[in-house]
Amino acid sequence: MIDYPPKIWLAFGETLKGNKEILEWLLKNGYPELAAFSSAVRGSEEATAWLLKNGFPHLAALDQAIDEDDKAYEWLHKNKYDFFIVFADACHAKPAAIHWFRQNKLEAILVIALKIKELRDNTTYDYHKMHF
Repeated sequence: MIDYPPKIWLAFGETLKGNKEILEWLLKNGYPELAAFSSAVRGSEEATAWLLKNGFPHLAALDQAIDEDDKAYEWLHKNKYDFFIVFADACHAKPAAIHWFRQNKLEAILVIALKIKELRDNTTYDYHKMHF
């Protein structure tokens, strides 16, 4: 996930604000996994199912870890997705995760994590989503 070009990170961040045009652009320009992940973060069960079906279980697990699902955290750890664990923690503004992103000069990605936190803090979800 860290290997996306900066403009793609910027576009992804805009989708978290509900920008459907950019979501469509990601979908049609080689980044359907980011479009699906954005939709999953925003509460779409269909997007989570798409991630699982299309070879992106790590992004589905990340979404669930952001939802504080312990099994998803365990799966990420077992499968060596340590970056995603830190990212999920940053989505909850955990100081150690924020420090890690700053120390590794990944402030742009930290901004995305904090956008997810803001989205989650200001949205009511149906927590009957499919569990990982």
